[in-house]
Amino acid sequence: MALKSKGKQLSFEILSSNFPDDTIVDRSNSDPLPQNNKSNRRRRKQRRKKSTPNSPSPFEFNTIFENGGDGGVAVLEEEPSMTSHSYSAPSFVVCEMREESLSTVCQVSQGELRQRNVSSGGSGGGDLIPVVEVPEPEANSNSNSRSNLVNGKLDTAESLDWSRFMAEEDPNYPFPVENSPIKFFMEEMHNGNSIRSTTTRGTEKERERVYDTIFRLPWRCELLIDVSFFVCLNSFLSLLTIIPMRALVTLWRLLSKRQPKTPSAAELSDFGCLFVLAVGVTLLGRTDISLIYHMIRGQGIIKLYVVYNVLEIFDKLWQSFGGDVFQTLFNTAEGFACSSPELSRYWLERYTIDLLLAAAASIVHSFILLAQAITLSTCIVAHNNALLALLVSNNFAEIKSNVFKRFSKDNVHSIVYSDSIERFHITAFVIFVLAQNIQEAEGPWFGNFLSNALLVYFSEMAIDVIKHSFIAKFNDIKPIVYSEFLEDLCKQTLNIQTDAEKKTLTFVPVAPACVVIRVLTPVYAARLPCSPLVWRLFWILCLTMLTYVMLVSLKVMIGMGLQKHAAWYIKRCQKRKVHSD
Repeated sequence: MALKSKGKQLSFEILSSNFPDDTIVDRSNSDPLPQNNKSNRRRRKQRRKKSTPNSPSPFEFNTIFENGGDGGVAVLEEEPSMTSHSYSAPSFVVCEMREESLSTVCQVSQGELRQRNVSSGGSGGGDLIPVVEVPEPEANSNSNSRSNLVNGKLDTAESLDWSRFMAEEDPNYPFPVENSPIKFFMEEMHNGNSIRSTTTRGTEKERERVYDTIFRLPWRCELLIDVSFFVCLNSFLSLLTIIPMRALVTLWRLLSKRQPKTPSAAELSDFGCLFVLAVGVTLLGRTDISLIYHMIRGQGIIKLYVVYNVLEIFDKLWQSFGGDVFQTLFNTAEGFACSSPELSRYWLERYTIDLLLAAAASIVHSFILLAQAITLSTCIVAHNNALLALLVSNNFAEIKSNVFKRFSKDNVHSIVYSDSIERFHITAFVIFVLAQNIQEAEGPWFGNFLSNALLVYFSEMAIDVIKHSFIAKFNDIKPIVYSEFLEDLCKQTLNIQTDAEKKTLTFVPVAPACVVIRVLTPVYAARLPCSPLVWRLFWILCLTMLTYVMLVSLKVMIGMGLQKHAAWYIKRCQKRKVHSD
């Protein structure tokens, strides 16, 4: 009930009409007291005299004044005293009062009444605005509402009855729940496939993604790795055929002229590669392979694949470092070839230092590859499934270390080239195992060797395909990206300059060449006839020339095939881009 009046006059007629006579309503000091309430004052004084001095008064009033003196809200609450009084239904009043327009809101309810006197800090002086806050009535403890659940748990013994619990319905839960297990089962039978609730609905894009992972990407990835493998093989054959021939021609030209001039950058690079190769073959020739073989063979199965994994990690590290070292050597050779006579000594010192550093790096890498080849040979020869344990541990560790990581396109490009180089190194290891079997094996060994070699190759191919398929899936890489990688590789084969230097295949074949020459030299020496020294030298020269012709023929075939394929593929990509535009 609200009553509005002008000025600061306050009428309590409505209070006297709604409250019984024995109900006490206290007002603030600023409210005018009507004359007809003198009887109420007397009754109040008599009750105060009867109360004990130590007991609190029946009511303690405090007024909470808010919002300054212009107007505000005051809360009056009733606090019952410690002594028992016959107040069956104490009430309180909610009043809001302003300076110009006074509105009184009264609400009667059961509760406590408290008044707090706080002086106004505003311009209104000491005006107090009493407001009584109405607390909500307490919930009935004997209510029929469902109160057996406290935080989702059963709290009384009655609620342990499952039938009663299922029969009751929670009004706070708006969705209907089937209480009958049979009806629930029948509804699940008629609702269709329940697995769709835990999977999202596929689109045409998701379908293309599935077929990319299964068919399109494995084909393009394997094609890229195979072409990269043949690029590495072409570089390897160039080191054994083209570079020695060019070095002999350059040396003949320098010796035939009376006034030799400084060699070109390519000639200095050729001499540097041949020097590093000669040093590596010489040091590996003095290594006792049988001693290392028996040391590794005496280890357990677990130690074999642990050693192989460690050597593979160092192989990748030194492959990267060796590429940087040879790039530095070729850069220094170019600077030395173009230097003036005054600075020739400075560039000669730099070239010598870089050449020695390249030789040291290649020797270390050669020994790593030799130990890795001996470990693989030990696993193949062993009869306790050591090769299977090696392949499982190595390949699945490779999947674990690559599949669940985030990669960009450049990182995937580098991973593809690393897999191509790794496959070429495996080929060098298989040649090493073949040479060892030719020298030492007894009985029918070729069938066992062929099956093990195919097992190694097919497991490597399968792991590379699985790895790149899921790398592309998790990183949202399309199969067309691998076609772009192949296009960059074809441009590198044709010596077409590209803007992205990081997308080129970096491979230094010096260390694998040292291992292959080291392992094939005893095979050739064992096949030489027992004859005088002159005839032995003649047979050595004949075998060397025959091997060289075979390698040159293979080099020409692979080189021409790579160039034809590169030219065809680049033309095909250009036509596709024209049609797509």
